[in-house]
Amino acid sequence: MPEISVTDIDVPAERLPRHVAFIMDGNGRWAKAHGLPRAQGHLRGVQTVIDTVENGFRLGVKTITLYAFSVENWNRPRAEIDALMALLKTFLGEYLPRLIENKIRLRTIGDLSSLPAETADAIREACASTAGFSETELVVALNYSSRAEIVAAAKNLAAAAVAGTLDPEKIDWDTLSKFLYTAEISDPDLIIRTSGEMRLSNFLMLQGAYSELYFCDALWPDFSLEDFKNALRHYASRERRFGKTSEQLAH
Repeated sequence: MPEISVTDIDVPAERLPRHVAFIMDGNGRWAKAHGLPRAQGHLRGVQTVIDTVENGFRLGVKTITLYAFSVENWNRPRAEIDALMALLKTFLGEYLPRLIENKIRLRTIGDLSSLPAETADAIREACASTAGFSETELVVALNYSSRAEIVAAAKNLAAAAVAGTLDPEKIDWDTLSKFLYTAEISDPDLIIRTSGEMRLSNFLMLQGAYSELYFCDALWPDFSLEDFKNALRHYASRERRFGKTSEQLAH
């Protein structure tokens, strides 16, 4: 893969998002369009993951989050789920040395307890192997649901209040955010969804409150470096106000 940098997209480094999250949609449709089993779409999508993650870090992005498996995905056919779990374990085994070589920290968000034990163990070992890195991080959302995350946070907040370790009157966003899966992870500046769909699908609904959204028609296996660059250019062209007026931002 050729070396790339922020100069390749004509965007000042300070205008780049620090955290980009991806809703990787379209593996199944890609496979169908090519007359292949759905599993082949997921396999091809893994190569896109590797390319996109490495391109993102080379361009200056510091955190990349991937929506890899949602709670709702358990409703898919058993054979497809088994193939996805096996593929995830293989990916971690093969890609972990590159994460370590490039000093990329691996994190996960979601409930790993429902994953197959071997898969969950491989994930935990991979995260532990990279825990000492801090410059860049790859966050993988597994068995993730934003609504489930919020419910879990609410239960923990309530339990802390009942135990007397938390004053309900002092609960604010900063307090709540510490109970989310993403407590130690910055909010995404940019959320990219592929395949032409325009919804968040239960992904980072609180953390994405002020994220810029970019929807790309390419199916995930076809998502290219040029598609990524276009998303970054669009992001750089936008004025992020966070509820303020242009005049307030100027001051």
